[in-house]
Amino acid sequence: MRVLVPTIALTALALTGCAMSPAETARAQARAEADRAALGKQLAGLSPAEKTDCLDNYRTAPASLSAYGPALVYRVSDRLIYVNDTGGGCEAVERGDILITRSNAGRLCRGDIGRTVTPGSTVPSGSCALGSFTAYRK
Repeated sequence: MRVLVPTIALTALALTGCAMSPAETARAQARAEADRAALGKQLAGLSPAEKTDCLDNYRTAPASLSAYGPALVYRVSDRLIYVNDTGGGCEAVERGDILITRSNAGRLCRGDIGRTVTPGSTVPSGSCALGSFTAYRK
């Protein structure tokens, strides 16, 4: 019994230490809403079209990549955008970090792992698994 009480107390302390404060929760919700609004602006005037599991690398030039929360956006042209919902982990692309992926046969595919690194270094800042690509067209 002597060992059990401190273990329970330490476990409870560890679990409560991971909880977000109300202010942190409000900031996270505000950020998520801002990301959804910015993504909505990018997709304004476009309609969702087909979904695909892979995207050819020639369509994914680094300059065309942007992020809005967990969504990675590949702008092919003014008339075609692909959106990939990663489920989170690569949001650092939004602040300018570089997305590095390993792809098979020159394509990005659902399930591929991407990792983000800070420019000018090899310091990792996140990682994510790619989802399906949804095309948005004019």
